[in-house]
Amino acid sequence: MNALFMILSAILVFIMVPGIAIFYSGFVPKRDVTRILFDSFLMFGIAGLLWIIIGFSASFEGNNFGLIGNFHHLFLSGVDLSSNYGNTGLPTAVYLLFQMMFAILTPALFLGAVASRTRIRFVIWFVILWSLLIYYPLAHIVWSPNGFLMQLGVLDFAGGTVIHIDAGLTALILAVMLRKPYQYNHEEVTGNSLWILLGTILLWVGWYGFNAGSALKLNFQAVNAFFTTTIAACSGLVTWMILEEKFKSQVSLTGICTGSICGLVGITPGTGYVTIFGAFLIGIISTIGSFYFMNYLKYQWHLNDYLDIFGCHGVSGIIGSICVGLFATNSVNKDVVNNGFFYGGGIKLLSVQLFGVLFTSLFVGIMGVVVVFGLKKLFKNNIGIEKTLELV
Repeated sequence: MNALFMILSAILVFIMVPGIAIFYSGFVPKRDVTRILFDSFLMFGIAGLLWIIIGFSASFEGNNFGLIGNFHHLFLSGVDLSSNYGNTGLPTAVYLLFQMMFAILTPALFLGAVASRTRIRFVIWFVILWSLLIYYPLAHIVWSPNGFLMQLGVLDFAGGTVIHIDAGLTALILAVMLRKPYQYNHEEVTGNSLWILLGTILLWVGWYGFNAGSALKLNFQAVNAFFTTTIAACSGLVTWMILEEKFKSQVSLTGICTGSICGLVGITPGTGYVTIFGAFLIGIISTIGSFYFMNYLKYQWHLNDYLDIFGCHGVSGIIGSICVGLFATNSVNKDVVNNGFFYGGGIKLLSVQLFGVLFTSLFVGIMGVVVVFGLKKLFKNNIGIEKTLELV
C-alpha cells in the first residue's frame, strides 16, 4: 500500500508541471504562451534525464561534508532499485521516482521569470548548472539524513527551502540580471482567466501528492498533510479576497487563484508538522506577506518578475519555513524534537528555522548569480529573445 501510495503521489506531482505551465500561460502575453509551455515540458527531458544520470546519486547517495552526496552511480549503475532505500521502507526505485518529480518541477517553477527573453540554449545550460550546483546540494543538505541542515534540526517536510525559496530566489535572480527594471503604472493583469483557473486546479490537486506524499507512507502524517494543505489553500484564497476588497475595492479570479497558491506554498514546509489551526494561520500569514510584496514592494523596487514567482513562491516559502518554528508540534509528528514557539518550545526551533532560511537564501543567491554571470559571459550577446523555437 505504501509503494502504491507513493507511485500515486509521484503521478500527482507530475501533473503539477503542466499545471504550472497552464497557470503561467494565463498571465503572459499571447506571444509568450508557446514558450512557457515549451520550457516547462522540456524539463521532463533535461531535468528528468539529469536526475537519472547523476542527480539521485549526488542528492541521496553517500555524503561529503554534509553538503553533497557522491558521483559513483552514473545512470544508476550499482544502485539496487529493488531494495529498500534507507529507513523509508520503500523500494529505491519508488523513492527515486518521487524525488525525480520534484527535480523536474522546481526549474519549471522559475523559468517563467524570463519566458521568451532568453534563448533555449541558455535555458538548457542554466538548468543543467543550476541542478548540479544548487538543487542537488540543497536537496542533500536539507533532506539527506547526513545533510548539514538536517543534522542541525531544520524541518522542511515537503520543500519550503529546497523547492519554493530556491525557485523563488532563482526567478528573482533571472529577472534582475536578464530583464531591465520595469516602470510600473499600477496596471492590472489581463490574461486568460480560464487558463489561470485550470492551472490552479491542477496545481492544487497535484499538491496533495507533493505534500501528503512527502510522508513517504500512508500514515497519520500523510492524512494530516492532506488536511493542512487544504485548509491553508482555503484560508489563503479567502485572505486574498479580503485584501483585494479592502485595498483595491474589487475582487478578481486571478487574485483568489493566486491567494490559494500562496497558501499552498506557505504550508508546504510544515504540512506534516502543524495542526489544522496552525495551517489556517499559516495560510493567512503567508498570503498577507505575498500580497504586500506583490502589490507594494515589487513596484517600489521596480522588479521585472512579472509572473510574481518570487512574490508567491519566495515570500510565502520564507514565511512558511519560519512559521514551522512557531507552529510545529510533536503531537502531530514525533520527528519534531523541539516544539514551535507557540507550543511551549521556546525559540530553539524558531532560531534553527531562521538559520535554515538565511543559509538557503545566501546559498541560492550567491550560486545563482555566479551561474547567470558565467553564462552571460559565455553567450555574451547571444542571450536575447528567441524568434523561433529552434536551437539556433
